[in-house]
Amino acid sequence: MPTRRNTLKAAATAIAFPAITGLSQSSRPKLKIIQIGTGHPHAGGKMNVYRNSPDFEVVGIVEPNSKLLDAAKKSPTYKDLPFFPIEKALNQPGLKAIAIETEVRDLLDYAEKAIDAGFPIHLDKPAGSSFSHYQRIVKKAAQKKLPIQMGYMYRYNPAVMLMRNFLERGWLGDPFEVQTTMSKVLSAGARKQIAEYPGGIMFELACHVIDLTVGVLGAPDKVTAFPRQSLKNADDDLVDNMLAVFEYPSATATVRSTALEVDGFARRHFAVAGTGGTCHIQPLDRPTMKGR
Repeated sequence: MPTRRNTLKAAATAIAFPAITGLSQSSRPKLKIIQIGTGHPHAGGKMNVYRNSPDFEVVGIVEPNSKLLDAAKKSPTYKDLPFFPIEKALNQPGLKAIAIETEVRDLLDYAEKAIDAGFPIHLDKPAGSSFSHYQRIVKKAAQKKLPIQMGYMYRYNPAVMLMRNFLERGWLGDPFEVQTTMSKVLSAGARKQIAEYPGGIMFELACHVIDLTVGVLGAPDKVTAFPRQSLKNADDDLVDNMLAVFEYPSATATVRSTALEVDGFARRHFAVAGTGGTCHIQPLDRPTMKGR
């Protein structure tokens, strides 16, 4: 009978090196993709991935903001790529998918245009500030059987995938506690951009670890927020230091996020405690894991 201890290595290997089926990488046709927007903080990184991947062919870029368009045309990230108006982009021959990478306030508008045109989308996070608008898009996508991939990269983090494997196997027992923190230091310019959203740093940054928390414990029965602005003499209205407590019938979760933590990347963590064991991932971006 395999035990948690003697099958840990095998489980990790299976997750890190999944079975490869179907066409070989060299024989698969490339997926033609267009990126709408260059204003999201992750836009450039996503584009570099697409351009360096053997799986994608970048057909072109849409940038509706004239200021951002001028900057993108000068950027090596988008070098030699054509820029299209939205109507022309949606009618490119062979187009298979669209990545939505606008500024956050515009994400849902362009996501809906892409879904209405019949394309699967990658939608960066946080997906705008209107939940009803997001629900409408999801409903349309479901009716058209179009996938929406959210830009929550930690879902595919190898340590998170291993943690989920442990949960599925029952090795952690019944989870009763989640503790998680995701923080960094924001520049003055970034603070002012995010300040337009009432959720502050929790909306912008902690959405990643809220996604993981709900993935482990489900939707909470109650959420209590403790918003603070802790930067003295701040030239903005950003809520920059936040705690939220998620309540469940037999569990609790604490989610913390600040825009002030020096070396905050190193302390980003996600911990799950259950009746059978504890799993602690830290740091999240270059993960190491401890389990008991």
